[in-house]
Amino acid sequence: MTLEEFEQGLTEAGYITEPEDRIAVTVFLAVQLGKPLLVTGPPGVGKTEIAKVLSQVFKAHLVRLQCYEGLDETRALYEWNYQRQLLKIQLQRESLEEEDLFSESYLLPRPLLQALVSEEPTVLLIDEIDKTDAEFEAFLFELLGEFQVTIPEMGTVRAKERPLVVLTSNGERELSDGLKRRCVFLHVESPSVSKEVRILRTKVPELPERLAVQVARAIHILRETVALHKIPSIAETLDWARALLLMGREDLDPAWVDATLTLLLKSEEDVQAFYREMGAEKLLWEARSAAPGKKAEPRRAQAPAGEAGQAAGRI
Repeated sequence: MTLEEFEQGLTEAGYITEPEDRIAVTVFLAVQLGKPLLVTGPPGVGKTEIAKVLSQVFKAHLVRLQCYEGLDETRALYEWNYQRQLLKIQLQRESLEEEDLFSESYLLPRPLLQALVSEEPTVLLIDEIDKTDAEFEAFLFELLGEFQVTIPEMGTVRAKERPLVVLTSNGERELSDGLKRRCVFLHVESPSVSKEVRILRTKVPELPERLAVQVARAIHILRETVALHKIPSIAETLDWARALLLMGREDLDPAWVDATLTLLLKSEEDVQAFYREMGAEKLLWEARSAAPGKKAEPRRAQAPAGEAGQAAGRI
């Protein structure tokens, strides 16, 4: 597969890229080099979607390990079917037959092992690796570097067919050099206005182009100029666009921004910050006057929330 064919596959799967974001080239190289891909960036920029799209492009089975604090190898790799082992012990006492109780037939594979022993093309997504601890991260080194794992009772299990491995991180903690060294690195930021317009037109094709541009510009300004704890994700942009379409809107106006704001901002503190620092009328004025590729002013430092953020015109 050439880079051009891969880019075409991404487009057909609905994943929009641009040359300057380096996504297509970096993912393509990770696939061709047979190395895991480590994708970092803020929540909601499309990191997880890369693994899903890869499974479509290569017609592969997607296996997902959702990471969380306290995750260990028994939940990620395997555990033994203790009930079946106990039952077999009782049967052995009666029949005097012996059988290895630590064989594959008593093994309960979890996502990591499922991906390794799969005989069909597989994409392994290790999502939000930064939520685990350094010990679990080190545990992954063997899998990421050699596509194998060691089970003490059985020995080494090697991949039957190497999976495509994608790890994502929201940057909650710094990942180790050892993990980074085993991966191809890609950092993804929030999309540009032009890219987000393309995403909107692809995912919500019935959305008028004029409204798509207004939505993308407004979201870009909101992300860049208001000191939010959580900036709107691409998924929330799409939800907002679909809601506006559902309500029959062809243009943005302040009243509808106010009415639908909680589709974008998911905490009262962020809502207050929006009204304190900008408000619907100013947002739309800037969105209509900004050039499609224009960079907004950097976000200001977070000011303390207070009653001053309440706007009289809120709905």
